[in-house]
Amino acid sequence: MTPQDFANLTLGAPRGMTDDECSSLRVQCDGTQTLSRWALTWRERVAVLFGADVWLCVLAGNSQPPVWLVAKRGHPGE
Repeated sequence: MTPQDFANLTLGAPRGMTDDECSSLRVQCDGTQTLSRWALTWRERVAVLFGADVWLCVLAGNSQPPVWLVAKRGHPGE
């Protein structure tokens, strides 16, 4: 998956990580939630169509902040 430019803010890599380990991410932030938009490659689309799972991986130690995935056209809050 590749991140899409959908943004009013750029999140940089966490302290101690290089751009090769974690590149910057353009996000839309309204003070309550932060959204990033991702596009699947054609191979990923075919894989999902034929049953591949979509995984959310969060570097957060022993916990995970509230997160969700949405698949829809348009802004997820609309």
